[in-house]
Amino acid sequence: MRTIVKLVVVLAIVAAVFYGAVVALDPWALHIGGRSTPLLYWTGMGTLTAKDGRTYPLYVYFHPDRGASRLHVDGLRPNSGLGGTAKICTAPGKTELLKLSGTMYGGYRSTDGSLMGFRLIEFRVINPTLSTGFFDLMGGWQGAELVLNRPNQQGHVFPSGLRVEAATVTLHYATRDDFAACQATK
Repeated sequence: MRTIVKLVVVLAIVAAVFYGAVVALDPWALHIGGRSTPLLYWTGMGTLTAKDGRTYPLYVYFHPDRGASRLHVDGLRPNSGLGGTAKICTAPGKTELLKLSGTMYGGYRSTDGSLMGFRLIEFRVINPTLSTGFFDLMGGWQGAELVLNRPNQQGHVFPSGLRVEAATVTLHYATRDDFAACQATK
């Protein structure tokens, strides 16, 4: 029994040190998009509009991560890497899972005034060396909404035929359950 208690105490200490390190390096993660985020992540959804006029419901989940770009954008220095996942609804009841990576520019204590750049990459488990579809989004926070409205971002066709080019989207806070609306859309 003592061994289990010791193990629990050690795990609690390790978790506290890890949490403290993330908060020290990325204090913005405690308050994302005007919301208190003590679990250090944000989720949101919106309707993505591609260059060809097609629209797709999009759900994103992101958190601080390593691997920030080293390039400055609009005079803002890269502050933090971003990681996470996303889902795009391509047809009623059909979603495509995406890996999210990116960079936050500017901002340190909060996301106010920061610029967010995401790359949403087709999630591949089997044969990840094949051509992988992706698209980029970039923009900033306007109050509680993440407005990704810079339409001249890159993209590459997905093997499924999905092509998302020069896309824009306004994301508002939402949970994964809210994205169940994909079943009734399109």
